[in-house]
This record gives sequence, C-alpha cells and structure tokens, in this order.
Amino acid sequence: MILAIEMLLYAIIGLVSVYAFRHYVFTWIRLFRPPRDPYRDIDAADWPTVTVQIAAHNEERVIRYCLDALLTVDYPLDRLVIMPVNDRSVDATREIIDAYVERYPGLIRPFHRTGGKPGKAAALKDAAAFVDSDILIVFDADYVPSRGLIRQLVAPFFDPEVGAVMGRVVPLNADRGLLTRLLDIERSGGYQVDQQARMTLQLVPQYGGTTGGVRLAALNAIGGWSDDVLAEDTELTYRLLLRGWKTAYQNRAECYEEVPENWQVRSRQIARWAKGHNQSLARHFWGVIGSRRLRGIEKIDAVLLLCVYLMPALTLSALTLIILLFYLGRPLPFDGLLLGLGVFLYGSLGNFAAFFELAAGCYLDDKRASARLLPLNLLGFVTSVVAVTRATLEQLLFDRLFRREFVWHKTVRYRAS
Repeated sequence: MILAIEMLLYAIIGLVSVYAFRHYVFTWIRLFRPPRDPYRDIDAADWPTVTVQIAAHNEERVIRYCLDALLTVDYPLDRLVIMPVNDRSVDATREIIDAYVERYPGLIRPFHRTGGKPGKAAALKDAAAFVDSDILIVFDADYVPSRGLIRQLVAPFFDPEVGAVMGRVVPLNADRGLLTRLLDIERSGGYQVDQQARMTLQLVPQYGGTTGGVRLAALNAIGGWSDDVLAEDTELTYRLLLRGWKTAYQNRAECYEEVPENWQVRSRQIARWAKGHNQSLARHFWGVIGSRRLRGIEKIDAVLLLCVYLMPALTLSALTLIILLFYLGRPLPFDGLLLGLGVFLYGSLGNFAAFFELAAGCYLDDKRASARLLPLNLLGFVTSVVAVTRATLEQLLFDRLFRREFVWHKTVRYRAS
C-alpha cells in the first residue's frame, strides 16, 4: 500500500513538473522571441459580412454600453449586423434592445428568446439559424469592444484554414478592489503571455467564448453550437481542431469586461468553467490522442490544456498522500518533497497561469504597481483549488450518480444601469 501511495505521489509531482516546464517555455518565448502576428497589416480589404451577437440574459445594467460601443466601430456598416440575443430576460433588457432597434433599423436585428433550453450555448444555437453572414462574432453583454476590434477579429479569416479567432480580454473594473487587481494580473498572464505564446509556437490557442469569432461555414461543418455543455467555447475549440480548422489569437484585439468583485462570485464562475472544461476533456481526450491531423507537439499542448482543471484535485490529493505517509510512519521519499511540491504548484498553477507568466504579463503591460501584488496571487490560487476541486468532485460523483443537469450561474454585474 505504501509503495502504491509513493508511486502515485511521484506521478502527480511529475505531471505538475510538466506544467511548470510548459509555463516556463511560454514565458521565455513571450519575453525573448518576436510574437507571431501574421494578420497585423491587414487594414484595407474586401471585408466579409459579419453578424455580431451579444449574449444577454437579464442584462439591463450593462447592455447599453456594449451596444453603444458597437455602433461606433470602424467596420463597414453595410457589411455588419448587430444581433442582441436576448435569452429569456425578465428585466428591462428587451425594452432597451427594442429602443435601439427603433433608432437603428436594419443595423440592429434582435433575437428575442422566450423559452427553450437554458444556457448561453442553447441561445446561440437557436439564434444561429437566423445568421447568414460569413463571420459570426460573439460578445457577452458586459463586454465593451474597442473601435477597431471587429476589423482585428475578422482579419485572420482571410486565411482559409482559420475557423475561429480569439481576442484579448482586459478588465475595465480593475481598480475596484484586491480581487479585481489580481484578476487583472491574471488576464495579463493568460492572454499577453500564455495565449500569445501558443500563437507564436503554432500550438492550440483557445477560443474563449466572447471577444472572438467563428467562420459560419466552419461552425456549420462541425454541427453548430453544442447546447449540452457549460463551456461551449472550449468544446468548439476542440471540435474545430479535430476537423482541421485553426484557431488564431489576436493580442492587439482588446475588449473590456467586468471581472468579479467578490470572492464568492469568482468561486462560482471558476467552478462553472471547471465543469464545462471537464466535459470537453471527457469528450475529446481520446480524439486528440488518436488524431492524425495534429502534430505531436500540438497533441501534447491540447491534452495539457484539456487536463488543466484536474490539477487542483490532484494538488489536494498529493498533499493528502504526504500527510497519510506521515501518519503511517513512512518518511517522505526524499527530503524537501513537501516544500518542492508547494513551490512547483504555486509556480505553475496559481490561477491557472504560472506565477512567472503573471510577472511577465505585468512587465509587458507595464503594470509595475500591480507587480507588487504578485505574492498575493496565493489567495487566488487557494480559491481556485478549493472551487475547482469541489466542482470536479460534484461533477464526477453527484452529477453523474443522480444525473443532475448542469446549471448555468450567471456572473453578477456591477455597473449601474
């Protein structure tokens, strides 16, 4: 029994070390290698038709900001349709949208959904039947796109192999408290470093569900949106990948979002992400392993990305095994194991972007004041470990055992209407 515990402990530490090495590589690539940005110079072109969908469920506080921003973008208006997807809202969301429709007939074409399966993916799937544009771009209602964002997101689609594009998300409420400042640092590490490194190395940039676009022909080719998952973005990334489509990342394509302002909301948000991500893991793990379309390095990156939300549970498992060995009177396999495990975990899993990725993101974004908060990233790390482990156990045990349906917990909005 003790030998089995030790071998399992070694396996977990080995996997954690792989993630740590991976994040070191991404950080080095981002700091010392020119970023790959093949679509940077596309400014004038025969632009394709675009439908911009705004996913909205009870969004009376924020949807005006998104609509106002989209009405000022520099994309040709004769090639653009704005489609608010009002999913069963019971507040003033519909009235607000309809008021904009009266002012901008033809440009804003709403999709009001009063019934059907709950969830963002289900709403997008129903609305997709009314889209006839070349490109579909999706925003959540709390996002505020920059003026040039649509062009920047559309530019990569001139490459016929690109099926989806992801832009960069930047918090607009970063100054509201400690949590928002830590999430601002996380976004820098996750997008400025991690996503851009994937793009530079031609690995697997991830479509993120908002501030991104998908080629309608590619979406139709893979069967449209999946309405039975919580993370339709991750699921879409892998279905496109396995069918030979590329996902491109545009680091200059910035969009501004509200991040959670209290820890409880953050915990629910990341738990939802974990459940949705693990659904994609169950569906696509063996497909990635057996794919003949992917290069070996792409398979490795795709598998590590799929498994990332398993790591918190493995973290707690490793700590439990160490404690168990202690009470069994068995010395640790080598001196300093507990310290080494802690250093690796904090360095490679804090908020799912490595500590050194976060530091690199602060450097690249010139956030020197924020860099002083880097040690407090441990708070986010602990919150993530607890929330994701709980969500994973619920998913593996109770959701499967009792066949419970996944519930979408909408993130709280903070701006005044």
